[in-house]
This record gives sequence, C-alpha cells and structure tokens, in this order.
Amino acid sequence: MHRQALISLLDAHRTRFMEEAAYVARARAFVLAHEDCFHCDLWPAHVTGSAWVVSPSREQILLLHHRKHDQWFQPGGHADCDSDILRVALRETSEETGLDASHIRLVDDAIFDVDIHTIPASERGPQHEHIDIRFLVEMDDDLTIPGNDESHQVLWVRLRQVAQFNNNRSTHRMVEKTRRLRPWSLPAAAGQ
Repeated sequence: MHRQALISLLDAHRTRFMEEAAYVARARAFVLAHEDCFHCDLWPAHVTGSAWVVSPSREQILLLHHRKHDQWFQPGGHADCDSDILRVALRETSEETGLDASHIRLVDDAIFDVDIHTIPASERGPQHEHIDIRFLVEMDDDLTIPGNDESHQVLWVRLRQVAQFNNNRSTHRMVEKTRRLRPWSLPAAAGQ
C-alpha cells in the first residue's frame, strides 16, 4: 500500500460534516502532491494514523492523557514512513494501550474520520499539521489497559462524558458518529 491506497480510502470516505469534507479534500491534495507524505519530518505537514476505540456496547471510548501535549486524545501517531495507514493506526493503538494486537478488533477498514490539526513547535521541529486518518476499532472495556510512557493515564470514558475530557470539534464529531452506530455485540436482553 502506497499513496494510491490512501487516495482510494479518501475517495471512498463520505461525511455529513462540512468541516471534515474540507479536510478530506485538503488531505487528498496533500497526499497527491507529496510522495513522502508519510515521513514524520516532512514540513509543514505529514500523515498520521489513529484509532477511535469503542467498547462493544458503544457506550465507552478509550482516551489517553498525552504527556507531551497534556491533553486527552484517542491512540495514534506518526506513520514513520509506513504507507499502510490502517496498519499505523492499529500499531499505535497497541503500543499506546500496552495491549497485544489480538485485543484490538477492527470494526471497519474504511476511514472513520479525517482531521487536520496544528502541532505547536517543539524541540522536535517547527509548528506543523497532522493529517490524521482515523479508523474505528473495538476493544473489551473490562481489560486492564497498562498504557505506556507516552501517557499519564489511559481510561474508558462514557460516551456522554467525552466532552469533559476533550471538547475539540473533531472529538465532538467522532462522538456524534459513534451515537449513530448500532452496537455489534450487545448481549441479548433477559426475557427476549
């Protein structure tokens, strides 16, 4: 999978959110213009991959309190030159949760969300943008999540309480998308 695979994923992605549609168009143009779009030292932007982790009931979301940015986010990170952005999202989820990949179930290999956000300048480099390609994954919410040294804390948050941890527009958009999902593995109610 190289750039064409990501272009195909972007071409297939549909959204009812105007802001996200603009991000998709910008992401597509950027990827077409930059052969090295997956390289984390490409400025002023590069492609990243992340995962919106839901519980089987779709009632909880896994969030990590990121050390470097001192904010709550979904797992994700740099592609490190890997053009398979789905593999990147799954790898980052495993690394940042500290869980074996066998505990992470891909709900759909289509893009769940696209966001472009600014990363402030740091010792690592100048201010730049992350073109974040997000996938929907599921994980059992009764697992102990050890995390790793990139996060202060990892926890499950009730869907209706996510805004108390991160109220940015892209998180709100993913919460709204989650509300429209039908649970895949809800146990049958007693007496039905």
